[in-house]
This record gives sequence, C-alpha cells and structure tokens, in this order.
Amino acid sequence: MSYHFSKTLDLSFDEAIEKTTAELKEEGFGVLTEIDIKDTLKKKLDVDFRKYQILGACNPPNAYKALQAEGHIGLMLPCNVIVQEHEDGSVEVSAVDPVASMQAIENKDLGEVADTVRGMLKNVIDRL
Repeated sequence: MSYHFSKTLDLSFDEAIEKTTAELKEEGFGVLTEIDIKDTLKKKLDVDFRKYQILGACNPPNAYKALQAEGHIGLMLPCNVIVQEHEDGSVEVSAVDPVASMQAIENKDLGEVADTVRGMLKNVIDRL
C-alpha cells in the first residue's frame, strides 16, 4: 500500500503552493503550518536542497472526531501535504494517505475518520 497520493503539475513551485492551498480550503482544510525545508536546511546545516515545502493541513471536524476516537492520534496530526520541485524543474504535490499511516492503530472509529479524510485528500490531489 502506498502511503501517499501524488501528482506532477505544470505550474511553478509558488503557483503549486497557492493552488494546493486553495484546493485544501475547498475541501474544508486549513493550513496550520508551513515548513520550508530548503530554507531550514540552509540555516541549520548550511546545505543546499531543492524547493520543498510541507503544508500541515487540518480539517477541524475530522480532527476532532479522530481525537475523540484515539487519545494519542495527535501524534499523527495534522495531515501533511508536500510541494517539491525536482531536479528537472517539475513540481510534484503529494498528500499523506491517512489510512496507510494509521493502519497500525486498531480502532474502528478512527478507521472511519481516516477513510473520510483519505477521500478528501485524494479529491484535492485529483483536482490539481
């Protein structure tokens, strides 16, 4: 089982972030965190890395359901979406598959939430 959904876009890196954020919003997600890996690695390790941004996406109603179903699920929240530029200049957007990432947790109620969020994130990637 793959642990992510991905799509390569014919957009610039910045346009891909903007479009991804808009599609997440359309599906009911907000972006709680944005981590610029390129900038962080340059500051912390003085190394060069490609453009790579992690968007921490949250759908509050489903996050609340997940937290009610499983007290430690906050360890796996928010749902990460990445935008990365490859060496050839192509830009790829990927979203975590919450079903794959939570399969080790045996909790039927949580599984239902993961299925719902999986569909929502897949919709985001499909619409890009």
